Amino acid sequence: MGKKMLIIIGAIVVLFVALYFVIDYKNNQALESSENPYGTNNLDQATIDQLDEPLYQNQILPDELNEKISNGEEVTVYFYSPTCVYCQNTTPYLAPLAEDMDVDMKKFNLLEFGQQGIAYGIESTPTLVHYENGEEVSRLVGQYPEEEYEAFFDEYVLN
Repeated sequence: MGKKMLIIIGAIVVLFVALYFVIDYKNNQALESSENPYGTNNLDQATIDQLDEPLYQNQILPDELNEKISNGEEVTVYFYSPTCVYCQNTTPYLAPLAEDMDVDMKKFNLLEFGQQGIAYGIESTPTLVHYENGEEVSRLVGQYPEEEYEAFFDEYVLN
């Protein structure tokens, strides 16, 4: 009985090790074959899964956002997390709306840069913020209907 148990435990361990290497290989292939705007390969799995997703392009990194705000540039930023259910529900209509309205909406991934999000007063996701002249002009926190986002863009971005 003892030998059979060791064989079964050994087989389970081998399967888990093999699964780890298969997932690692898959992730490395995904990172090599896609545009990776993050500047690192040490990404969360949810971020890796979105690398080629058209809705999650136009990423902005913390240093670039800081520079834009410091220079007084106008910038609209969608703070989100790939694991946020509300973001997963909002992004499929918000991203195309921004594109249709010709709004250059940058996306800030809080799963990868959560600590830097604190500097912008981000407490929950999704959050849409518009900056002008180095200051926050307006923000929407939470999930809203498409009409609310359209009104936000009309009032603050396209004025």
